[in-house]
Amino acid sequence: MAAKRKIGAFEVNPLGLGCMSLSAAYDAQPDEGESAKLLHRALDLGCDFLDTAAIYGNGHNETLVGRVLRERRGEYVLASKCGFRMTGALPRVVDGSPGSIQTTLERSLAQLQVDHIDLYYLHRPDPVVPIEESVGTLARAVEAGKIGAIGLSEVSADQLRRAHAVHPIAALQTEYSLWTRNPEIAGLAACRELGVTFVAFSPVGRGFLAGSCGQPDSSPADPIRATMPRFRPPSVETNRALFARFRQMALQIGCTPAQLSLAWLLHRDPDLLTIPGTRSIAHMEENMAADRVVLSAGQMAALDALFNPQTVSGSRYGPAMQATVTTEEFA
Repeated sequence: MAAKRKIGAFEVNPLGLGCMSLSAAYDAQPDEGESAKLLHRALDLGCDFLDTAAIYGNGHNETLVGRVLRERRGEYVLASKCGFRMTGALPRVVDGSPGSIQTTLERSLAQLQVDHIDLYYLHRPDPVVPIEESVGTLARAVEAGKIGAIGLSEVSADQLRRAHAVHPIAALQTEYSLWTRNPEIAGLAACRELGVTFVAFSPVGRGFLAGSCGQPDSSPADPIRATMPRFRPPSVETNRALFARFRQMALQIGCTPAQLSLAWLLHRDPDLLTIPGTRSIAHMEENMAADRVVLSAGQMAALDALFNPQTVSGSRYGPAMQATVTTEEFA
């Protein structure tokens, strides 16, 4: 098992579990019985950091995690998120107002069947509500004992610093993988400066770096990836060619592409956490074994040369989703 890493007052396995895929997200909603087996298997393997959100499945995800793991609550650190108004439609409506945060938090507590959430994120920064106001509301929830720590997702380094001045921020969650390097612009440095734990979501490139979209005849048949330029022609063909070389590197190293993606992150930063998501028990077991992969400095350099902002084709978000984030962008 991987050595534990800090997040807030906790120490957890750096290979956590993003639970979004257990609700309708990239594909049809999986069988709930299989999802329950996966959650229990994750805990059995030492995965003790679970990430959900109020918006995943419009409440389904929190309800699932709360129901399935109610009797094992003491075995994992629980993270969830607020900051979207629940409309059931795409694109989502960002709402970081005090009233929205309070309403969402109460719903989260009820759906998760808990009276306390260990880590509660602002899912997206509200463009019309100052980050200080949103964090101030979350700080009052900490004082009330409803949440243990505050996190932010997809915010800029400047917003992180402003938020941290209001109340200590425990975690910054942003997309980070071999093919999404935006945190290297400013986010990771700000986390080190402030003592904030960085949490990498989509660490296997929304499945691309695991091979799910690597075949010539594949296409994204889901509402999320279908809007993302790097999954669509002409960018996807360039990226598939990169993945073919990546897969060969994994074979030479003696691991799977998904494990190589996760191992790169674990080697890249000794403090960050990852939350790969999957609906497959076999894939989850594969991910949890990524800590056994040891990479040399030369292998790390070769991976950086293969996937980087100059070689990957297409932006990570389409216009609608990009408008909801303030994470720094490469020129």
